[in-house]
Amino acid sequence: MPWHIPEDMKHFREVTAGAAVLMGRRTWESLPARFRPLPGRRNLVLSRTPQEGVETFDSLKEALAAVDGDLWVIGGSAVYAATLPFADRVEVTEIREAFEGDTYAPAVGREPASVGEWQESKSGLHYRFVSYWRAAPVRATPPR
Repeated sequence: MPWHIPEDMKHFREVTAGAAVLMGRRTWESLPARFRPLPGRRNLVLSRTPQEGVETFDSLKEALAAVDGDLWVIGGSAVYAATLPFADRVEVTEIREAFEGDTYAPAVGREPASVGEWQESKSGLHYRFVSYWRAAPVRATPPR
């Protein structure tokens, strides 16, 4: 990510603590080695190649079937796009700044349930947390 917001990382740790986190292989490889696997969470990676120190799954369907409790999708954009239609909850950090990049998260496509106040990070960037909830939780089986 081309930004650094310590408060966002703290929020991420608090929200995902004790849950499973699902990510694509490139997201897994982008994590600093000292944070792999992410501590205090069950780490699942979508990849056709087994990854050391983490549970690896060939398909989204297999990964979802392996989780009974809470699951947070933490990247990349293709994994977000594949899971967003049946996500019960989405947590977004909005940043009041434009960044150049080659990868973007898909639009949530629903009205937010909660919008936080704009805050200034220790890094000087302005951010806010936005939460989206589905009125009634759904259990969907993703396509292969």
